[in-house]
Amino acid sequence: MKKMNKNMLIAGLVVITTMLFAFMPAPKKITIKGSDTMVILAQKWAEVYMKSHPEVNLQVTGGGSGTGISALINGATDICNASRPMKSSEIDKLKDRYGSLGVEVPCAKDGITIYLNEKNPIEELSIKQLSGIFSGRIKNWKEIGGPDADIKLYGRENSSGTYVFFQENVVKGDYAASCQTLPGTAAVVNAVKNDKFGIGYGGAAYSMGVKKCKVKKDDKSVAVEASAETIKNGTYPISRYLYMYLRNRPTGEVKSYIDWILGPEGQKLVVETGYFPVK
Repeated sequence: MKKMNKNMLIAGLVVITTMLFAFMPAPKKITIKGSDTMVILAQKWAEVYMKSHPEVNLQVTGGGSGTGISALINGATDICNASRPMKSSEIDKLKDRYGSLGVEVPCAKDGITIYLNEKNPIEELSIKQLSGIFSGRIKNWKEIGGPDADIKLYGRENSSGTYVFFQENVVKGDYAASCQTLPGTAAVVNAVKNDKFGIGYGGAAYSMGVKKCKVKKDDKSVAVEASAETIKNGTYPISRYLYMYLRNRPTGEVKSYIDWILGPEGQKLVVETGYFPVK
């Protein structure tokens, strides 16, 4: 009889527990899409945040800044990650569809890093030299003090915010037709790592297994490597903000998440992941 009562008690507890789970609200899903430069940071933010906020389900995907912005305009994502500012034409589309200019949230800083193969003797390049290299005007390493070998160019696809930022601020014109476009920063790094005469560009957080080239603003400037100090004081010449974009001012769980990202814990993860704090 006691055994039967015990079994009935256990069965009752199981039923009650099942009913409680059945009436619990489903986790609030927040979708985040965009910049491949930011994807490892965005995934780390989401992973850490969900551990202490099980009521939220954060879904992070890459695809490039342009892809993320298109998804924001089309209503296919809640947050867009972008490694470049939105274009006026993109803001116009957002306004036409939602009556809003959108909300821009700078959330981290990055120094676009120039990747060289570890066997390449070149240690520094100027913005002018980088422009010549990626536009195709400089074709051989010997033209800039390196070995007698053709320069192999690796870059991002045109949906990438890094592609756009580097084109506008460094190349200042069209990329060379010989530049191989790759679908992510990790692919650029891997290509340079396996090509003695390769050169590429991308986020500082990805520069494992390659040489980080120092960059000079002009011929009279000192060559500088991307670091927390040089990004903060503005001496590294290819630095930029990384952004989150929303259709409207955030509320509820989205606002709580963004506030956390901009707070001490979120910004600590920025540094730990290899990026630079927003302030």
